[in-house]
Amino acid sequence: MKILLIGHSIIDHIDTEAFNSVRPGGIYYSALGISALEKIRKNIALLTGWNKSKFNLFKEIYEELDLSPSKEIEKMPEVFLETSSAGERNEKYLHLSTNLSLENIQNWKKYDGILINMITGFDISLDQLKSIRKNFSGPVYFDLHTLSRGIDENMKRKFRPVPFIKEWLSNIDILQCNESELQTIVQQKNENEGASEILDSGVKAIILTRGDRGVTLYYSNNSEIISHSLNAVRVKCENKIGCGDIFGAVFFYSYISNGNLFESLAKANYAGAIAASSKELKIDTFKVIQGE
Repeated sequence: MKILLIGHSIIDHIDTEAFNSVRPGGIYYSALGISALEKIRKNIALLTGWNKSKFNLFKEIYEELDLSPSKEIEKMPEVFLETSSAGERNEKYLHLSTNLSLENIQNWKKYDGILINMITGFDISLDQLKSIRKNFSGPVYFDLHTLSRGIDENMKRKFRPVPFIKEWLSNIDILQCNESELQTIVQQKNENEGASEILDSGVKAIILTRGDRGVTLYYSNNSEIISHSLNAVRVKCENKIGCGDIFGAVFFYSYISNGNLFESLAKANYAGAIAASSKELKIDTFKVIQGE
């Protein structure tokens, strides 16, 4: 099974209540999540930007993947993340990259699924997404992520209504977002009304993540909106970075493997809990879900 991941690789500067650190981030976590499940790592293609001087941060995962769709860039984006025990995290960017180039991919049909994670919000443009959809009829998983945030003169990111959102939605199959990000799509509507509006745009399934309150799946069955919720797996929280990215990667890999939304959601929910309970995220961190 061949999967294409699209998104910026980020250098994370993490400032928490307990420590400061510099780590690989962005699409790195999506790649880690799928690498924990796919034994033939060259089946995982990665379209990202990378830089020789910083590649060592990402090397452990990236050197085993198919990097042929990727391009070297002059400066990788960096983000300063401030996290706390409550609320959304604060983000400030340096070297914010332009859109990733799609020109190294000539045959989109060779992939069984495409996962797009809008790490910076500038990973691909709407026109590029339309081009992908035109050339690829398989499942497209879309993590809204930082597309939900604008950028001010100080390079800080704040939530705002997503421009042309209906066009974005009409070109994807599965949408992942959290509760704050959902409001940038449906502004002021209640959750059920918002889910209905999104599904009417052509999306087949919505995954709404709620942190330590679990996750809800929305989909349509014979014009009826169905919801299916799972409580979060109770763990001691040691980490708040990359959990949603790993969740999405595990869900998508599982779903295109077995076609079962509920089984995939349960597996992803478990993987997200493992990520939240781990001070350091490695492939071996997820041994418990490998081979299932």
